[in-house]
Amino acid sequence: SAKRSTDISSQLAGADVVVTSYAVLRIDEELFAAQTFQGFVLDEAQFVKNRRSRTHRAAKGVRADFRLAITGTPMENSLDDLWSIFDLVAPGLLGGANGFRQRYTMPIETGEHPDRMELLRRRVRPFLLRRTKELVATELPPKHEEVLTVTLGQEHRAVYDSVLQRERKKVLGLIETDLDRQRFVVFRSLTLLRMMAIDPSLVDAEAYADVPSSKLEALFDRLEEVVGDGHRVLLFSQFTSYLDRVAAELSARGVGYAHLDGSTRDRDGAVSGFREGDAPVFLISLKAGGFGLTLTEADYVFLLDPWWNPAAEAQAVDRAHRIGQDRQVMVYRMVAEDTIEEKVLALQQRKAELFDAFTDGGEAFRSAVTADDIRELLS
Repeated sequence: SAKRSTDISSQLAGADVVVTSYAVLRIDEELFAAQTFQGFVLDEAQFVKNRRSRTHRAAKGVRADFRLAITGTPMENSLDDLWSIFDLVAPGLLGGANGFRQRYTMPIETGEHPDRMELLRRRVRPFLLRRTKELVATELPPKHEEVLTVTLGQEHRAVYDSVLQRERKKVLGLIETDLDRQRFVVFRSLTLLRMMAIDPSLVDAEAYADVPSSKLEALFDRLEEVVGDGHRVLLFSQFTSYLDRVAAELSARGVGYAHLDGSTRDRDGAVSGFREGDAPVFLISLKAGGFGLTLTEADYVFLLDPWWNPAAEAQAVDRAHRIGQDRQVMVYRMVAEDTIEEKVLALQQRKAELFDAFTDGGEAFRSAVTADDIRELLS
């Protein structure tokens, strides 16, 4: 494992295998670029999906005879994510980034030329192997997924609508003037509305101290029953402040829990504490625990707020629904009715449909490479 505190060149001398993190690769990109490797494997390759990032640039600079990218989420936001990963393992296959956007991304995502999807599938088929979990882990128990629609109480609804009107007016004004320069302000408004839908006190603890969170009440109505029946539960949120709020409520009710977010110093300790202990609840932030964990001790998963990205949600659910799980996994997505959360859910659906079209409902990359695929590559 290459650590920055030592000279990487001397560490690499005589090593058969070098294991490093994306952070170290990025920080010491010049040292890695000065080496020549026989092979380069990018695990969790979604971390290099942004072609403009320093991490992508550092990975691009590694010289290797053979390159392999492994990821459960090759397309998180757009077809452009695919281009970025292929640019590292098969550079030139999909042309330049702008050309790819013009030929594939825009025509497919706008719906103007859905036939281009078949062209894209044919072009990448010889370079992509897809193994679904269903193929690999045939013994996995079933997974039941359900959307829990939460109706906002009167007070919660009133403050949400008030903030919605204010933010809508601001955002619509910005869109009319200069959206590109104001994207951060627009995103901040959308995030503010998402927090209001979850719990107004996340936005302003003092002003909304007396406004009950409808979602928190709905969660504990269901959680009380689940924990009471002896089940163990993973609770995911994108907002660490909301996890803190849930943790305070669990403490008040005397329910044991483990907690993992970006500020957790001892990540391994938090994970093993839940796996080996008997606390029924594990609070996890999406960023800290969306991948790389096996938590099959839990058989219930609550996604406390919907995320823009269906692939990231699926990764979170798979912490419990993976090899080693022997019970049915129950998954609940909590969505506040008639709020921005329903719009996020609709956006997720569109992204999921795009991925489904790319994989042809799961069939596209199971069959052998055809003569047409080869012709397309050489055209």
